[in-house]
Amino acid sequence: MATVDVQIHEETEAERIERWRQEELERAGYPAAEAAELAASSDVDLHTAVRLLETGCDRDLALKILL
Repeated sequence: MATVDVQIHEETEAERIERWRQEELERAGYPAAEAAELAASSDVDLHTAVRLLETGCDRDLALKILL
């Protein structure tokens, strides 16, 4: 019987936070790729990013403001 090497990646706290931020940004209306980019940037305030869309800001304009 063949053996298989399995590596389990334990998610770090920073990765969990980034994943959570991305999920929140997607829930707010950002597409996955843009949400990932925003989530990875520590300069982007999550609440501001969400609020921009909630108040009717165009998504492309919000991305220009935030990035």
